[in-house]
Amino acid sequence: MATKWISVREYFKLMATSIFTKHRAQDLLIKLSSILSVLLFWHILLVLVFPANTIIPTPSEVFIALSDIVTNGDIFAHVFASLIRVVVGFLIATFIGVGLALVAGYYKKVGIFLNPLIEFLRPIPPIAWIPIAILIFGLGNTSAYFIVFMGAFFPIFTNSFFGVNSLPTIYENVARSFEIKKSIFIKEILLKFSLPYIFTGLKIGIGMAWMSVIAAELIGAQSGLGYFIQLNRLLLRTDNVIAGMILIGVIGYVLSWLLLTVEKKIIPWGNKK
Repeated sequence: MATKWISVREYFKLMATSIFTKHRAQDLLIKLSSILSVLLFWHILLVLVFPANTIIPTPSEVFIALSDIVTNGDIFAHVFASLIRVVVGFLIATFIGVGLALVAGYYKKVGIFLNPLIEFLRPIPPIAWIPIAILIFGLGNTSAYFIVFMGAFFPIFTNSFFGVNSLPTIYENVARSFEIKKSIFIKEILLKFSLPYIFTGLKIGIGMAWMSVIAAELIGAQSGLGYFIQLNRLLLRTDNVIAGMILIGVIGYVLSWLLLTVEKKIIPWGNKK
């Protein structure tokens, strides 16, 4: 039987693949162990330290509640309502935030004009805008869109603006030397150079948007995961409350993962070590 030989390049490629797979398995194991450690600590705390507790449920009770709300399907309407509000508000914040950052970065006087206004409004938390949103837009999706927008806009704008201002001067000098049109310079040079910064703002912004919509639903909504948690709090169903919190965390993680995946597809050079 003939022996099959492989080249040195193929050998090192196989070795690298094997090491990478092993490291990924180890990382996954560490992540799972952290979750299991929290669940174990939670269970021990309730069983041994607070045995008379009747308010906070055990992990098994929360798992049963989570299974029930997923099985009966009622929770999906709340999930869909929250996701719609986040997507609409986040997209509006993305278009306005990135567009305004490009304009403010390219036209320096516009940036100087906007800077004090942005710095004044940025520290105000999104939840502080909820009473104003309800007074202006009423109880409905429009007020939720506004709150999500306020939560996502500032991290998107500030990171995008920082990226635009980080463009080396030599790029502008070369563009002027070759008499490149402003529209082409903004689209092909300024925007592409700023993409890593823009995606940093988007990843922060989606987290802020998700937190903002839950906060808005806790106070002024008739649907959504925030409303689901508030309703079950009034009913003293803390198992459902924590189950809803788990869903919020899982969905938030998935949203961040989706943005990270899109980032790797659009700007693969930004992920090279």
